[in-house]
Amino acid sequence: MKRRDFIKLAGVGGVSAALFPISSSVFGQQAVRPRSRSYRLTYKVDLPNEGKKARLWLPLPDTNDTAHQFSQGSVWSGNADIARFDNIPGTTSPMFYAEWRGTGPRNVSVSSVIKTTDRVVDLRHYTESGTASVPAEVKRYLQPTKHIPLDGIVRKTALSIVKEANAQTPLKKAQAVYDWVVENSYRDPATRGCGRGDIKSMLESGNLGGKCADLNALFVGLTRAAGVPARDNYGIRIDESATHKTLGQSGDVSTAQHCRPEFYLAGLGWVPVDPADVRQLALDEDLPITNPRVAALREKLFGAWEMNWVAFNHGRDITLAKDSILGELPFFMYPQAEVAGHLQDSLEPAAFVYKIVSSELVGTGVKF
Repeated sequence: MKRRDFIKLAGVGGVSAALFPISSSVFGQQAVRPRSRSYRLTYKVDLPNEGKKARLWLPLPDTNDTAHQFSQGSVWSGNADIARFDNIPGTTSPMFYAEWRGTGPRNVSVSSVIKTTDRVVDLRHYTESGTASVPAEVKRYLQPTKHIPLDGIVRKTALSIVKEANAQTPLKKAQAVYDWVVENSYRDPATRGCGRGDIKSMLESGNLGGKCADLNALFVGLTRAAGVPARDNYGIRIDESATHKTLGQSGDVSTAQHCRPEFYLAGLGWVPVDPADVRQLALDEDLPITNPRVAALREKLFGAWEMNWVAFNHGRDITLAKDSILGELPFFMYPQAEVAGHLQDSLEPAAFVYKIVSSELVGTGVKF
């Protein structure tokens, strides 16, 4: 038996004109309008037949629509006994849940349509005002998490960074932390997946290597410890990069997960950055951090994202189900499943089994 549902988990997010004030894109040679495109992102899952019960959780594109990412709905089909579009517990971030009871084939397909627009925040004329306040809902991004504590070595390092840079405003503090992460961290290709983002262990060991969830968590934690709200956005690359081949992926994107951080400026809003992608370009093209190509990307990625990527959520320390053997996840960016009481390895798509496919949509009609 097959079932098919459609859902638009609409989230209403305030979009400030200040967050998208300019018509020129930092990702091109000429002054052009930021690129807008639509995509279909599809999960295809076939779980093993073992045991009498299987459960599946999939992160979905954020439905809190903004000027740079707009959700146009999700659909599913398959033979699950229970299936629903839901929110990650304790959040408004979307996910898909499915459950099979009994033996036999276990398959499901979940597709989402998303429109993205390259994101550029113009910081050139931003003036920090003493009267602007940080909204209450943003202040929670000044709090510690299990893997991102804000005391001890994290606070000590953050205060040292801003003191050395003589950074006294939120913008200057964020810039100082960004520069420090770019200059002192490195991308470690041996790290599984995207890493775990355990910044206390990284700082205590002095080993600042890892992947995006590690390097960008360093930025988030140190920025928060310096008194500036910051958060990670966990998502996936969905298209080739217009400028740097190593920073894009299309078609089969099963291993293209990537997280990106932001920091908050009162009176302006969330500002995008991505120090991990700077280090990825340096590693993949075997370039020193002082190389002009790396230096140019370093400047661009303090205030901009090329939106060949979509965000899922920005949650940390997530429990998807209290009665699941998944336990607590540091973040929810990969498919998760348990089959016959055993966890599937979310970092091994071929063994799980899942495939994630991205395709660009041409034209105005949305067809699932």
